[in-house]
Amino acid sequence: MSSITGTRGESVTPANPASDTMADTTDVTALLERGRALSAPVLRAAVDRLAPPMDTVAAYHFGWIDAQGRPSDGDGGKAVRPALALLSAEAAGAAAQAGIPGAVAVELVHNFSLLHDDLMDGDEQRRHRDTVWKVHGPAQAILVGDALFALANEILLELGTVEAGRAARRLTSATRKLIDGQAQDISYEHRERVTVEECLEMEGNKTGALLACACSIGAVLGGADDRTADVLEAYGYHLGLAFQAVDDLLGIWGDPESTGKQTWSDLRQRKKSLPVVAALAAGGPASERLGELLAADAKSSDFDSFSEEEFAARAALIEEAGGREWTAQEARRQHAVAIEALHGVDMPETVRAQLTALADFVVVRKR
Repeated sequence: MSSITGTRGESVTPANPASDTMADTTDVTALLERGRALSAPVLRAAVDRLAPPMDTVAAYHFGWIDAQGRPSDGDGGKAVRPALALLSAEAAGAAAQAGIPGAVAVELVHNFSLLHDDLMDGDEQRRHRDTVWKVHGPAQAILVGDALFALANEILLELGTVEAGRAARRLTSATRKLIDGQAQDISYEHRERVTVEECLEMEGNKTGALLACACSIGAVLGGADDRTADVLEAYGYHLGLAFQAVDDLLGIWGDPESTGKQTWSDLRQRKKSLPVVAALAAGGPASERLGELLAADAKSSDFDSFSEEEFAARAALIEEAGGREWTAQEARRQHAVAIEALHGVDMPETVRAQLTALADFVVVRKR
């Protein structure tokens, strides 16, 4: 499998790609489109339950309408989580359709987190257009985010089955961990030093927990026992850590045309992401100089007016200290652990190949 090269050089290639030829020929685009197509009608119906203007604000966030309320073909995201929820059901021997409520619930929670994160981080762009708080105001971003979280639980619990109750407990637990991760992320921005272990814990909560839930919730709804669900959850958790490691690379070196965010976006927000933390922990002249600059940045009143060159200099120090390469290696390591976890479940080989292909896609995203 070929790697994807970033805008400034380095590539991330999965370690130990599956030898099964089905994984090499699996159409990931088709898997993502299936997840989107099967979940979209239920997702739209859920959003239609919201009182005005929250229904319109949510529709804008999902890319269904533009800022003026006109129908739009805006980018609603890659739909990785719905695709995983449907495959989760199939891994447990159920039909993909059994996972649809779980796919929708996880997607609602994911977007609840995006609405709140954009406001807390001050992000003005997502998916190549203005964020909800920028267009509709902070109050609507908060309210709609809260409403999406409530809808997620409603979608599951209204099924009225024992499996639905089990699925709701997993979703609620994952959401609490996600919120823990966001709190950790914010607190780390104000700390001079964060350990690699702390950063991985934060990212496991903020990203790994919900992806883990996506990978188990369909199986639970399909009648799987807890052992099967837990193994699929482990796959999703490590996949989430790989996903976030790649996202951290994108947050510094990603092409704005692909990411929809500003250049050096994580550096602008003073995020203690994996490349930064790994570089600071590495020692050596570049690491020490980076630490001095970041400490000065935290006290600077002119930080918001820094030039592109100043951010580029910090990114160069991170790379020189080894933070970029360490993060790429960590993405590959977590990818390998995720794939290994799949061996703990007896599932159709086609489904195993599709889960492997989706894991490869997550780690080899274009940036």
